[in-house]
Amino acid sequence: MVQLTDVTRYYGRKRALGPVSFEIGRGETVGFLGLNGVGKTTLLRILACGLRPSSGSVAIDGLDVLRDPHEVRKRVGYLPEQPPVYGDMTVRDYLSFVGRIKGMTAEAVARRVPEVEEYARIAEVRDLPTRHLSQGYRQRVGVAQAIVHEPELLILDEPTHDLDPVQIMEMRAMIRTLKDRHTILISSHILPEISETCDRLLILDDGRIVASGSEAELSDRLLTSRRIEVTVRGGETEDRAGAGAEVLIGQVPGVTKVKCAAATTGKGGTATFRVEANADLRAEVCRALVEGGHDVIALARAERQLEEVFVGLVGGVRA
Repeated sequence: MVQLTDVTRYYGRKRALGPVSFEIGRGETVGFLGLNGVGKTTLLRILACGLRPSSGSVAIDGLDVLRDPHEVRKRVGYLPEQPPVYGDMTVRDYLSFVGRIKGMTAEAVARRVPEVEEYARIAEVRDLPTRHLSQGYRQRVGVAQAIVHEPELLILDEPTHDLDPVQIMEMRAMIRTLKDRHTILISSHILPEISETCDRLLILDDGRIVASGSEAELSDRLLTSRRIEVTVRGGETEDRAGAGAEVLIGQVPGVTKVKCAAATTGKGGTATFRVEANADLRAEVCRALVEGGHDVIALARAERQLEEVFVGLVGGVRA
């Protein structure tokens, strides 16, 4: 669906992007992760035909973005960081306008606009001017205008920008449902947003791609140790939940460190252990605990592993 070869972008003498080369397959959901100012928005604007590269080649669905920009735009839906709405237009008029400039017929617009209003949950505000909308509704309208023409490629630049926690959860859920219908590119510097919605990550720093892969692949390749958290339930006679569990975990080959993070006393209490190892030993730790007579009620990779990979690759401060 997307193919870039040695793409650069300069503003005067300042290099903002590149050279970057990568391919994205049809149906993938790929996250562009990087600190502010490393070239994410520049890259997405080039893919959306809103900015010409200084050099290199870009193809979307087999079409060259320089030779066939109008055809490419018909295949691309783009949500910039600030939704591109016209304040004097009602939501419905605005979506109809976007559909027509994307090449849809009047009949197709009449069919499609009510569909995207229901999908984006904006039907209740369709007759309001967009200037009267809250930020959450404006962002939903932004998604609706990006998908109204049913594009093959959907580009979302910081889709949860300025949203509250509930709106962020709703936006992530919406993106997950869109994965079945579109190839999706998401730019963000918010790690959970990328981790929870994307199949693959491209990490940018100083205008270049410094790492590529799934979160698990990047963790396996770049982290020197793996961390998991395991919670066990205490037995009928234990004074402290998980008594003996720490010893069992420490005896698993490959475990380098075990620490009890929390524990309760009495019947039915729980204990949570943080475990460091030289590999992903979730299965081995679980087996040792169960065979040792402990009830395992939670077992997962420790949080923040993606953050460690990210900071290790792009550590530093950006203005």
